[in-house]
Amino acid sequence: MIIDCHGHYTTAPQKLQAWRDRQLAGLADGNRTLPGPAPVISDDELRETIQGKQLKMQQDRGSDLTIFSPQAAGMAHHVGTQKTSEDWATVCNDLIYRVGELFPKNFIGVAQLPQSPGVSPANCAKELERCVKQLDFVGCNVNPDPSGGYWQDPPLYDRYWYPLWEKMVELNVPGMIHVSSSCNPCFHATGAHYINGDTTAFMQFIQGNLFKDFPTLKFIIPHGGGAVPFHWGRYRGLAQMQNRLLKDHLMNNVYFDTCVYHQPGIDLLAKVIPVDNILFASEMIGAVQGIDPETGHNYDDTKRYVDALPLSAEDKKKIFELNARKVYGPLDAVLKKRGLI
Repeated sequence: MIIDCHGHYTTAPQKLQAWRDRQLAGLADGNRTLPGPAPVISDDELRETIQGKQLKMQQDRGSDLTIFSPQAAGMAHHVGTQKTSEDWATVCNDLIYRVGELFPKNFIGVAQLPQSPGVSPANCAKELERCVKQLDFVGCNVNPDPSGGYWQDPPLYDRYWYPLWEKMVELNVPGMIHVSSSCNPCFHATGAHYINGDTTAFMQFIQGNLFKDFPTLKFIIPHGGGAVPFHWGRYRGLAQMQNRLLKDHLMNNVYFDTCVYHQPGIDLLAKVIPVDNILFASEMIGAVQGIDPETGHNYDDTKRYVDALPLSAEDKKKIFELNARKVYGPLDAVLKKRGLI
């Protein structure tokens, strides 16, 4: 089985965005009762958004299962109020659940959290528990910067975040570190803000003692870890300056995905990061679309890059399947429930 750990519902029905537009319009004019009940979207409408897009790409590119979450840019935690984020997360997560019910062999959910700048992450615990216990989700996306590019909340090792980490440990689910849209004009969303978020989170994990307090807490840093693998010596050295060895301090808890859109980048990732810490991912129909003129293949067809690595079949199986089953605690139970293992 080939498990893609990083997929977003970027092709969601237009009715979802229309609901969101009404929600934000209600905020603008002070009518906070808008937009009312969740959007009415039929199963056929959901199938139409998936079958010719994500599902077709799975089949064409040779993957089997996508760990699927709402569109990252759409989370927009910096917009509106705490209640805005709560309502928006619920609507988005319910649609992800329905996609998983319609395509149980192909999609398993990961939760959008109702984060909001300056609001305790404890506020996310209820929705995360609902998603894991009632909707069979296997993880969550954690935005380290709900302010959208201004970094107003404390760093991830701060006790401010501990209520969320406690709930994740209790539910045995990992978090994918994933910022949302950028409202700071200095940072292009996918070209700068996403990579900033990945790199900043890794450095914060080095700085604190988070994994001493939560030895079973797990995070996936997407987009190949941002700038981290390229500067691996820098981070090893910075950890050592704090009398820590990087491999002992966080490599039992932090993982990297393969959303790196060229062969040399994947080659570097596999040389620097231990195979046990790499999870296959593509983020297809995501940040980077189109065909690379140097190769003639889609940038986000990342399976071919992993296939080309000079690794054993056993190591490739770890990247493609076994590491995801290890990191996403509830995943095996959901796979068994769906008859996939």
